[in-house]
Amino acid sequence: MHGAQIAVDPHIRQMQATRQVPSGCAVCASRRPGWFCSLGSSVLADLELATSTITLPAQASLFHQGEDARCLYLICSGYLKLTAGRMDDRQMIVRIAGPGSMLGLYAVLSHGMYEVSAQSLTSAQLRPVERDRFLGFLRTHKEAQMRAVQCICQEYRFALQDACRIALAETVAARLARLMIELGNQIGEHLDDGSYRFPLLLTHEEMASMTCTTRETVTRTLGQFRKEGWISIEDSLVTVHQPERLQTLI
Repeated sequence: MHGAQIAVDPHIRQMQATRQVPSGCAVCASRRPGWFCSLGSSVLADLELATSTITLPAQASLFHQGEDARCLYLICSGYLKLTAGRMDDRQMIVRIAGPGSMLGLYAVLSHGMYEVSAQSLTSAQLRPVERDRFLGFLRTHKEAQMRAVQCICQEYRFALQDACRIALAETVAARLARLMIELGNQIGEHLDDGSYRFPLLLTHEEMASMTCTTRETVTRTLGQFRKEGWISIEDSLVTVHQPERLQTLI
């Protein structure tokens, strides 16, 4: 299926210009129930007509906090980190977004500015949708309206999880345990035995920023989790073998 080409925001200076031939959302192996890209076939076909696929290399900026939200982005593959804070000051990592995530939804719906900055952690493939095209698409499809509401609710839940991790967990181990569970739910793969795994995309320093501690403490605490057999880390993958033990810390 060939999507109509759209003008990509000029502020995405590091984005690769080469467009790829999309394989089609309907046959994408990454789709999951509840994601925006899991709409019905006819609705999804109309969405594809309003988009094209672009490739973002690793460590590239997609958009910056405070910029006018002229586009939203569906992540087809790869991972991005969302941060908040001034560019000349300490940045707070809000969350990691992976396949199926929609970036900039609230900002586009409110005709506002991006609340966070987005930067790729890996090479990523995305589908940008211009604001006016997306709003027109929503007016046409009630199913898409409901899915957009679900996505906004999910963003609220992520924000609440961040607040709870920082404000309610009294120990570093509890905050780090909560972060492991959040990453497992947000970008992880749930396994048949009740465990789950997710890619290790953050440095210990970045995890320390998200849990209000130091890099050394994160390293030491993760080592303790591994010693207890609760998690393992191999080939840049974290496997949480005993999520219930992490939950007890929280």
